[in-house]
Amino acid sequence: MAVKLAVLKSGEDVVADIKELVDDDGNTVSLVFQNPVVVKLVTPQTLLEGENENEYKVAFIPWIPLSEENTIAVQKDWVVTIVEPVELVKTSYEERMNGRASSNVGTTDQQLISG
Repeated sequence: MAVKLAVLKSGEDVVADIKELVDDDGNTVSLVFQNPVVVKLVTPQTLLEGENENEYKVAFIPWIPLSEENTIAVQKDWVVTIVEPVELVKTSYEERMNGRASSNVGTTDQQLISG
């Protein structure tokens, strides 16, 4: 799985298994997002001195929640950049996808991340 974080022109941060769709000449035609979710940084409460300053919460929200499809082609010009997510976001995403058939699909998950 090539889990990446894509920043879209819309300002959304989307975590997905991202692959390139290329033509016969090797040119990228579009990107394919498998199991995409929007990840949002939830503003942390004020941390007291001595607490872990790298703690924050993230929320995973389904991207295009009314779609039946889990694989979505995205025009490459809609993507600003693709980066490697921090390890804990990547791990949380992979755990969410491993439990995809469970009852939490389609809900907003919030997790405390320490980095």
